[in-house]
Amino acid sequence: MNKTVVRRAALGVVMFVGILYAQDAPRPTCNRCSASYINNDEMEAYFKRVDTKAQVTDQQVRVADVGKSNVAIGVVYRGKTSGGTSNVAEHNQVSEVYHIIEGSATLVTGADIVGWKARPLTNENVRLLNGPGGDGTSIRNGVEHHLKAGDVIIIPAGVGHWFTNIDDHIKYLMVRIDPDKVTPLKDEAASQADLKKGK
Repeated sequence: MNKTVVRRAALGVVMFVGILYAQDAPRPTCNRCSASYINNDEMEAYFKRVDTKAQVTDQQVRVADVGKSNVAIGVVYRGKTSGGTSNVAEHNQVSEVYHIIEGSATLVTGADIVGWKARPLTNENVRLLNGPGGDGTSIRNGVEHHLKAGDVIIIPAGVGHWFTNIDDHIKYLMVRIDPDKVTPLKDEAASQADLKKGK
């Protein structure tokens, strides 16, 4: 065999191995995506427009496409309640993470929701915040969580969540994980436009 044939064969093997490696190499699930930055002033602007007379104010600050999922950041304020007067909420496709900023409350979670009824697809929360799901009147065999400032709770899609008691008020950062991308994206420009609308 002459040297040219050996070199070509070696080069062919190297290229073949390179192609195999490139196919097996991990690839980002969000190729060339941009990071989303939200400064504290923007977050506080959403909290400042909370109507403390309303029982619940839930505002979506940003929704970003991170590849296989959308991730939303929101702020929520809930006023005083006792005796489980609020509805049990459940979201079929969107999981939620609460980071408590202020206040304290009892939250009951569980999958066995009494009196569950689907929310209409035209409902604003369904369209803009947390996708299809439903409401109920209580949770059978639920787990009580006593939330206070600094605590975090993760609520997977399909799990009912029900504030049975809020001592005075509770304020929390909301992270929504939306793998089916059922709610719309919201970038910084859309957020600023939303803030300009006021309450």
